[in-house]
Amino acid sequence: MVTETMMPVNGIQVCLETFGERTDPPLLLIAGEASSMDWWDDEFCRRLAAGGRFVIRYDHRDTGRSTAFPAGAAYSGADLMNDALGLLDALGVPAAHLVGLSLGGALAQRIAVEHPHRVLTLTLIATSAGLGPDSVPVLAGVGPVAVRTPPATEVRVRPATGEVDWSDRRAAVAGLVAEIKSRGGPFTPDDPQLRRLAERVFDRSADLGAARLNHRRAGYGAPVRDRLAAIEAPTLILHGTLDQRFPAEHPRELARVIPGARLVWLEGVGHEVPPRAVWGRVLSEILGPA
Repeated sequence: MVTETMMPVNGIQVCLETFGERTDPPLLLIAGEASSMDWWDDEFCRRLAAGGRFVIRYDHRDTGRSTAFPAGAAYSGADLMNDALGLLDALGVPAAHLVGLSLGGALAQRIAVEHPHRVLTLTLIATSAGLGPDSVPVLAGVGPVAVRTPPATEVRVRPATGEVDWSDRRAAVAGLVAEIKSRGGPFTPDDPQLRRLAERVFDRSADLGAARLNHRRAGYGAPVRDRLAAIEAPTLILHGTLDQRFPAEHPRELARVIPGARLVWLEGVGHEVPPRAVWGRVLSEILGPA
């Protein structure tokens, strides 16, 4: 049975859960912007652990049961990165396999650049080359990239949701479900599954509205794109062919600038936590490097 644990990290309390044996190589899951550890599915974590990893997932500050801050709190992307490192310190983990999604992928890149001795392997999911969410990599003069081009797939953009009262449970759950669907694809879970996830997220969160504002203000930290060539850890890039937040130029740029990085396209996946339909591929890719 998995039990939540609170640990003091960098002057705050961080909530975490672990799966598997402490003697196995550690793997740290780093969630996206304003996202708690709930976004990493329980069964997905168990399967990673069954593959011989000591899996750690945690709530970013301001999410889940970790320390919450009032709206407008001043912390930075560097603080979010240091929370991840501080958590590894608290667990007595000198280095780990890092798996980061979106903002979590940007934090993982920064760790690999600034603290390379803490990284065994690097897996970057649905993220960009150390840039902010509205930035597009400069590709002028870039030569051909040795990766498979995603097939042409029709993309239907769902209408964006209006302003959401994140303090109201029903409204927040509906807003989260609409948001996930707007970023997803044909494999995104159905509404009942999404509602269960959204309810869990809401019920474990102190203030969704404040968390979303504070993480947006914190940002990704100073760009590290020009330093990514120094990354020595084996790097895997997993990217959905339907990701509209970070279109194909973003993972291609990551594959170009990180030495030896391998880009794997997830067919029919949007900007989302990898859905169950592609778990087989995702798990085999993540667990591949020993």
